[in-house]
Amino acid sequence: MDRRGKFYILSFVDGSNFSDQSPAAHIRNPIPNMTLFRRFLSLALAASLITVATAQEAKIKIATVDMQELFKQYHRTNEAQKQINVERSGIQKDNNERLARIRELETNLGNLKKQIEDPSINETKKQALFKDWQMQQQEGIALDRERREFLQRRNQALNEKMVQRMKVILEDIRKLVEEQAKTDNYDYVFDKSGLSTSQVPFLLYTKDATDITAGLLTDLNKDAPEESATPEEKGADEEAAPAPEPSE
Repeated sequence: MDRRGKFYILSFVDGSNFSDQSPAAHIRNPIPNMTLFRRFLSLALAASLITVATAQEAKIKIATVDMQELFKQYHRTNEAQKQINVERSGIQKDNNERLARIRELETNLGNLKKQIEDPSINETKKQALFKDWQMQQQEGIALDRERREFLQRRNQALNEKMVQRMKVILEDIRKLVEEQAKTDNYDYVFDKSGLSTSQVPFLLYTKDATDITAGLLTDLNKDAPEESATPEEKGADEEAAPAPEPSE
């Protein structure tokens, strides 16, 4: 029993809970009251023993897992990153082709400006050159605007695609963690890589917790193709970095 329970029992011992009966009533019939008290005391002690035994038997079983490490070292993550890098390289190639046309127009505009400023060229010729300069300038502005919109649109679509792939991978990992927890009868599994908004780990200390990261990582990569081996499995010290987004 808790402390409040003990005090509750003690209140029967000093008779405070019999205040609704007169002193004379206690004197006239003391045996029934004492019998009632003894029965209650027996029940209270039995309940206390049962509670202690239940608490000892119901020991919480806790495990920890590094979700960030599982995600980083999962072979499907590496495969998805490779595909994203290929698609991002294609966007960069298209962007470079558009930039090449814009650079060509900029060169032409520079040459036209020099001719317009040449004092040896007559006014009629200058007006024709100026008209050509204006047309190419407008074309360059339109091409650069279209290029930027293309770049933004393609990058946004690729990022959304990448997020969806990552969600699928994380769900695979989560399901495996849940299955392992059920198999090993864990009450709670905490992600020790989780951070709060202030970048402080949520899990600072756990007593008698089992880290199941290594075993889960082995299960995740048991069907991995050899070329998809993780950096650690290849003995590399550096992790693969994602390809940079095409610049504007």
